[in-house]
Amino acid sequence: MALNQPRNWLIAYDIADPRRLRRVHRFLSARAVPVQYSVFATRSAPMKAGLIRTGLGEIIDETEDDVRIYPVPEPADLTVFGRKALPEGLSVIEGRSALALVPFALKERDATDMIDSDREGR
Repeated sequence: MALNQPRNWLIAYDIADPRRLRRVHRFLSARAVPVQYSVFATRSAPMKAGLIRTGLGEIIDETEDDVRIYPVPEPADLTVFGRKALPEGLSVIEGRSALALVPFALKERDATDMIDSDREGR
């Protein structure tokens, strides 16, 4: 995989202090999409994922908190049990990855441009 090629990441956290918990949630909400309580997903280049990792490192207390960032293998194999597969506002789109997360808010043209730019990055 190229160093600048976007990929899917899953970020999960368990924060002990309510104040830090709010800060982590606010930080991730601006950079990723909430999937479940304390779990976020993002499609980012490794550079952006590194910036997220650094930002979280500045917020948390390493002796009390637990944050994990998992790269999602591509193509992803998603199995869902329960009431909804993805949070409101997300769609699984066709493309290189079986789990390319794209907000519904994107216009169809923007989503197509995103897929095309991803293919050009190969």
